[in-house]
Amino acid sequence: MPGFDYQKIKNSFNWQDVKAELNYEHNPTKNIGWYCSDRICDLGIGNKTALIWENALGQQRTFSFEDLRVLSNTMAAYLQEQGIQAGDRVCLFMDKIPELYIGFLGILKIGAISQPLFSAFGDDALLVRLENAKTKAIITQRKHIVKVRRILERTPFLQSIIILDNNGKPLEAREVALELDSLAPITDFFPFAVEEETPSVLHYTSGTTGTPKGVKHVHQSLLSQYITAKWVIDLRPDDIYWCTADPGWVTGTSYGIIGPWSLGITQCVLDKGFSADSWYDFIQRQKITNWYTAPTAIRSLMRAGEDVVKKYDLSSLRYLSSVGEPLNPEAVLWGEKVLGKAFHDTYWQTETGAIMIANYPDLQIKPGSMGKPFPGITAAILDDRTFEPISHGHQTGLIGFKPGWPSMFRTYWDNDEIYQAKFHNGWYIPGDKAKTDNDGYFWFIGRDDDVINTAGHLVSPFEVESALLQHPAISESAVVAKPDLINMEVVKAFVRLHAEYAASNDLKLNIMNFIRKKLSPLAMPQEIEFVNSLPKTKSGKIMRRLLHAKEWGEDIGDVSTLDDELN
Repeated sequence: MPGFDYQKIKNSFNWQDVKAELNYEHNPTKNIGWYCSDRICDLGIGNKTALIWENALGQQRTFSFEDLRVLSNTMAAYLQEQGIQAGDRVCLFMDKIPELYIGFLGILKIGAISQPLFSAFGDDALLVRLENAKTKAIITQRKHIVKVRRILERTPFLQSIIILDNNGKPLEAREVALELDSLAPITDFFPFAVEEETPSVLHYTSGTTGTPKGVKHVHQSLLSQYITAKWVIDLRPDDIYWCTADPGWVTGTSYGIIGPWSLGITQCVLDKGFSADSWYDFIQRQKITNWYTAPTAIRSLMRAGEDVVKKYDLSSLRYLSSVGEPLNPEAVLWGEKVLGKAFHDTYWQTETGAIMIANYPDLQIKPGSMGKPFPGITAAILDDRTFEPISHGHQTGLIGFKPGWPSMFRTYWDNDEIYQAKFHNGWYIPGDKAKTDNDGYFWFIGRDDDVINTAGHLVSPFEVESALLQHPAISESAVVAKPDLINMEVVKAFVRLHAEYAASNDLKLNIMNFIRKKLSPLAMPQEIEFVNSLPKTKSGKIMRRLLHAKEWGEDIGDVSTLDDELN
């Protein structure tokens, strides 16, 4: 952003300044729903476009911030009529339709807790999350109602099943039909007067590290999401913004709803399956200026090739950033070469609620680096035994954050014991290993339990994966440890080839030598398995733990977030 000076802001940063910018202390309600709609209208820009939505058929719906305010008020009043009260959990189980975004704000406006879930979940995955939260109501679409009906007998706590597009079809027990547009609009609705610590959103972890857990956030998270969207994603008043994440995941709420709308930014939503052509076409037609997406999507675009890019005018793009898992150096360089802009990687997780380490508009991007800690965040590399900060750089250790930032999760729902286990020696431990360089940049190594110990030497799976992607034959890669009697563990690589390459033993040897020369003999995969796909969550993260479990003969655990469509 113009005038942004990372080092100067870092040295003088105070969360109280963010509160002052939002008039937070003097506001009778700290409600996120109010901040993302009513406040923007009070600023005199209620007529500004808030949402441009498009589906797979090319149909569009557009909403101003005034529309957003009134419709979320109307939804809030309707939920109250259904008996929903402050503190109740309300699940949003639908595709990326406008009612999902409106419903999210409406739930918060009555002080209830929003529980967004990915609509592709099966009934078993849905049941696990509803049962854990003892969800009181679910808002869904007719196309998904069969999943809810299958678990009805096992969810006595679920009092209301609200169907948005029932179209006069027969209703069953506990079901009600809702046509939001047919309700009398509620122009005046004072949101529930929440406090900073009032619960707001219940997100479930993606399952990449085991059983999904309910991550509880509070309304104060707004402070982190507002200021990181402004300074890291570099959102500006005239931006047309596209966050590709589904609100079933934390990115889709923190930066697909709260961050942009608390800033009064116009954002676009494409409710359509992935293809390079459809994405580029969407950017061209909507004149997207600011784009926040996932490394998986970027790698898919890379696999589609450069020729498809040339068919579209993408000159509107001003700022690109990525989220979800570490961004390989090759993807950064590809963005610069093909799109004319580098992707700014960001590091955070469901539990942190907002960006913690990032690449910033005014700082040089070091391809493959996570960047530097956000102002107001104290981050360090910790010894994995003592949890004391490592005094010198270049040494691998655990990432640690000093607790206290506004968007930090407050507990795991109904599982405080596991929550407390995430803190050691006054640090929150997200479970990732990294190192720093002489300039203070953080470099991701891998999950704490992913780092490969081969003959006493630690090998970063991410580093090997990034090197593999530089081989001309490889489009995707995943690296795990494989048990070995001599070396304890060795490197095994699962690789997906570009269409024009065929699997062969000669190609395996070529890839092994490529890595040996690029990294080291220790990092060279001792085994390579060619695959047609890699297991991914519905948010696009590669589920390395499934590959690891296969090699070690372990139980694969929860797979409810596995998405065959991405593989």
